Amino acid sequence: MYKQKKIAMINKIFKVFFTVALATCFSLIASAQDRVVHGIVTTFDSIPLINAEVKVRSTKQIVITDSLGRFAVPVNSGEKLKVSAQGFFNQRVKLDEKTKYAAINLKLKPGDRNREYAIGYGHVSDRDKLNALATLDNRDVDFSQYSNIYELIKGRFAGVQVVNGEVIIRGVNSINSSSAALIVVDGVPVDGNALNSIPPVQVKSINVIKDGSSAIYGSRGANGVVLIETKRGDD
Repeated sequence: MYKQKKIAMINKIFKVFFTVALATCFSLIASAQDRVVHGIVTTFDSIPLINAEVKVRSTKQIVITDSLGRFAVPVNSGEKLKVSAQGFFNQRVKLDEKTKYAAINLKLKPGDRNREYAIGYGHVSDRDKLNALATLDNRDVDFSQYSNIYELIKGRFAGVQVVNGEVIIRGVNSINSSSAALIVVDGVPVDGNALNSIPPVQVKSINVIKDGSSAIYGSRGANGVVLIETKRGDD
């Protein structure tokens, strides 16, 4: 009798332990899958991309960005996202456990054909926004043939001038105030003189923003923005 009671007690303890362990396991799985990451997909740092695909690697789930380039997707811990849009280079994003918001900037592939894809597929709602942008990639042009960045910019971007070491995109607006464009190198605004220290051979791409798309930079971008990405910026 005592032996039977002992076995019954052991079985009861085992059942309780198994139930608690199973509940804990399901709770952890549910909490991991229920974490939602919000984000935005843009191009040229400020133009929202509509109908861009955001794919979750582990679940293969795909969500589409809305009219403001925003998205929300449930993810697991250590998740990876693949973001794509016709006419743009794909981008893979690794999320850590603390990531709650992801800002993803897709790069437009060079060439008029990809520009038309971006507009035709509805990724950019306003044709004028892309037409006010100019892009140059080191796969299009051998940057090493230029002695400095100023010569490269002046020689390859129509209507863009270099006056007294300043890049002028929209022409001279005033005698008293500066008409210089804002220079951003690898995501960091810099003084125009910083271009002297960047060898053209180290440049990966140059994008010139001519219109209000530069508003994300505030008053500093009022005269347009020159976005420069170096090969060192990819390290």
